[in-house]
Amino acid sequence: MRDFEDSTLWRVSGFERVRMLTGTSGFARLAGPTVLPTTLLADLNRLDSDGAGNDVLEIVAACMRHHEPALLCLQYEGLVWPVTLFPSHMLYHSPRDLAQATPPALARLALLSTEPPGVRPPGHWMYERVGQAGHYRPLLPLLWSLALDGPRSELLAEIAGTAAYRAIKSPAEEGVVMSGALRSAAERLRRETVPLRTICGWPGMSLDRASRLLNGLYLASALLATRAHPAARAAPRGLRELWLGAKSRR
Repeated sequence: MRDFEDSTLWRVSGFERVRMLTGTSGFARLAGPTVLPTTLLADLNRLDSDGAGNDVLEIVAACMRHHEPALLCLQYEGLVWPVTLFPSHMLYHSPRDLAQATPPALARLALLSTEPPGVRPPGHWMYERVGQAGHYRPLLPLLWSLALDGPRSELLAEIAGTAAYRAIKSPAEEGVVMSGALRSAAERLRRETVPLRTICGWPGMSLDRASRLLNGLYLASALLATRAHPAARAAPRGLRELWLGAKSRR
């Protein structure tokens, strides 16, 4: 069985074969707890019952909410990428930098399994369980890549529904590169509290782009979503509803 530190990624067929034979992915190499923390596991079970158990962005969002590390085995272009999230350290561990993946490939990203972490974060006293230093990478760019280019184009369940939104931090201030309409919308959200349907109508924006921007801000702990604000409105269910709403305002 390959070592977790091996920079050569598994093929999906090999991963599935090991999982069928052993019941695990082959990446869980730490002694100690063999299950995820109870609070995170409860959230994952809820997502599973809602039919979102294989939604990459929802699983990442759950890890960020609970500040709990987890190993996500992701299918990317026929290969398995073991990505371990460390939300409290704002780092992730992976043999390769998933934040550099191409947008078309990220759009087809799939979740194969969610497991307890297979390595410790840098600086942990159990240093022999810490991975290679070069395999730890900043988490924020990955979160934005998944939000803007990943397979999910709808609002995360945690921030969906009747709400109004405001950005409490600028992505640019944290080194996130944005341009064009997305950058303008992110800056405008620092000054205004508005519902999703309003953001969709800003220059260069759409339902897809607005939802992805809000998801990215949420994952980066830069979004205030409020249900009680006077501007709170139900999210549009699709492009037709947006078009009808715009037409009625003329």
